[in-house]
Amino acid sequence: MADTVVPEILWSPSPESASTTALAEFARWVRETRGVALSSDTDYAQLHKWSVRDLPGFWSAAAEFLGVRFRDRPTASLASRHMPGAQWFPGGTLNYAEHALTPGPGRQDTDIAIRFAREDGLERTVTHAQLRDQVARARAGLMAAGVGKGDRVVALAPNSVETLVMFLATASLGAIWSSCSPDFGVRAVRDRFAQIEPAVLLAVDGYRYGGKAFDIRNTVATLREQLPTLRQTIVVPYLDEAATLAGTTPWAEFTATAGPLEFEPVPFDHPLWVLYSSGTTGLPKGVVHGHGGIVVEHMKALRLHYDLAPGEAFFWFTTTGWMMWNFLIGGLLVGATVVLFDGSPGFPDLGALWALAQRYEVAVFGVSAPYVQSCLKVGLRPGEAYDLSRMRALGSTGSPLSVEGFRWIADAAGEHIQICSVSGGTDVCAGFLCAAPTVPVWLGELSVAALGADVHSYDEQGNDLSDEVGELVITQPMPSMPVMFWNDPDGSRLREAYFEQYAGLWRHGDWVRATPRGSFVIYGRSDSTLNRGGVRMGTADFYAVVEGHDEITDSLVIDTTELGATDEGALLCFLVLAPGVSLEQVEPKLRKALRSELSPRHVPDRFVPVAAVPRTLNGKKCEVPVKKILAGVAPDAAVSRDALQDPDALAPFLEFAEGR
Repeated sequence: MADTVVPEILWSPSPESASTTALAEFARWVRETRGVALSSDTDYAQLHKWSVRDLPGFWSAAAEFLGVRFRDRPTASLASRHMPGAQWFPGGTLNYAEHALTPGPGRQDTDIAIRFAREDGLERTVTHAQLRDQVARARAGLMAAGVGKGDRVVALAPNSVETLVMFLATASLGAIWSSCSPDFGVRAVRDRFAQIEPAVLLAVDGYRYGGKAFDIRNTVATLREQLPTLRQTIVVPYLDEAATLAGTTPWAEFTATAGPLEFEPVPFDHPLWVLYSSGTTGLPKGVVHGHGGIVVEHMKALRLHYDLAPGEAFFWFTTTGWMMWNFLIGGLLVGATVVLFDGSPGFPDLGALWALAQRYEVAVFGVSAPYVQSCLKVGLRPGEAYDLSRMRALGSTGSPLSVEGFRWIADAAGEHIQICSVSGGTDVCAGFLCAAPTVPVWLGELSVAALGADVHSYDEQGNDLSDEVGELVITQPMPSMPVMFWNDPDGSRLREAYFEQYAGLWRHGDWVRATPRGSFVIYGRSDSTLNRGGVRMGTADFYAVVEGHDEITDSLVIDTTELGATDEGALLCFLVLAPGVSLEQVEPKLRKALRSELSPRHVPDRFVPVAAVPRTLNGKKCEVPVKKILAGVAPDAAVSRDALQDPDALAPFLEFAEGR
């Protein structure tokens, strides 16, 4: 799939703006202090080439330039580059919370640390002095509960001030954090938290979404019974100030005692938090990241790639069950004001987040690609309805941003906004592919590989591909790669997850094309790619065509061809039709569009209406589990129902499999 035509440029920095970015400042600094041969401060390709050619030199320079605060100085920046098991900054000690809370640019007492908004209009503003006081109080509460270095603190809580306070208090002690969104069911939460044997649980009495209130106190009570290691459960009265729950401690009581704000210095790879894989089969894997890897990676990404400056407002729509929450709160590391929103992005309408951006003068505004698609479909023009003059960059992640999505942002949100389409994952809590403030945005493309990320497209034999679709492979370690999986003492599960197909190299599980421009195109997950007649197509391309029709609200495409089979299986497209639409009305249009926009090979053999597409709790379509079910795999072996947003959505696929 070679790219013979250079796509349209939707955004490009002026030479003046590019030269004043933190990225250009960093390039000047490494040239002057480290003797790195760079012909221009704004030549990103040169800077990136150095960053992956000299990993120890780059990460050492990044840590110094960004102001990483080591208590004990490391003896090296990279002692071993073996994957898995790379040894970053050995001998160095530090603490994430110290970076987020120590006074500095953007973090003086009167500077605003947090802007919080809930969908029902509740708002809070928290200064850094108030944040430090609250964290110190929560820290005292944790210490009174006997929590110390290595203990686990978990939260069933929304994207709120108290959740962030509790995380920072946990990190300050060298304890380990993990969180789930309050809309997760009991079993989904238990399957995650029970693995790590938590000492303390933070919970809310309920949450709001889409204009409705949901009381979850029964869920919290059940979890307390099913998590025998809990010493204390703290409840925030989030819906009702008078809410109580027997056997728990109210938040006000837990934080009643003032205490000193201190930071336990921990080794660079000491566990900071546990995130979880989607859990489509078996128990979700507990992905453990270290203090140091997250500090340097998030500071690099936010300061250099997003050019986020102290005092600027940083927003990303997320819940506490998605890694983007962990990335969002990293704004504190660079002195930004983090904007926390809790609720539905569509309540009371899709303008809610754009109104938020206007109200708080958001500089870097992050959402998901499906949200962009939703705004596009309803004809929203936020650049006309709201003042987005302060918005410099719009980040999109979660799934590939369609070409139409790129065009819509430029046309309907504003040509002055840099489109930062990002691809990475929970696995590294970061992006491999992203944007840079010194590099243009080409239509439909992710502008660059991140500094320090040695990204390649490989064929099945491990050959490096140029301008062809292949597996996304990372050939050198990154500091935020997992330090381990939880309950994986010999590292076998970690190796199996990423390092087996290409020995010693990270295979991410995405199809990607590296262009001659240094940009990249993501084609969806490599384990659900459509390979018809030797023509490989990512499912993202397919969905962009099908879901571009107003008659379709969701879809799932499955290639039933078995691996290694000589004959192709059927290509099936399951459709969720808009109200009042029949399959007979829309099928001819879909066939014509897919034939012309993708290829005749990618026209499905059959379209099947369904009530809903099964999705994981993280919102990902269950392509691979459904493919396994249609291949005859027992449903319970193909997918954990408790990892699904709506387990009943599987029913029509089970019936279809039985009837085949």
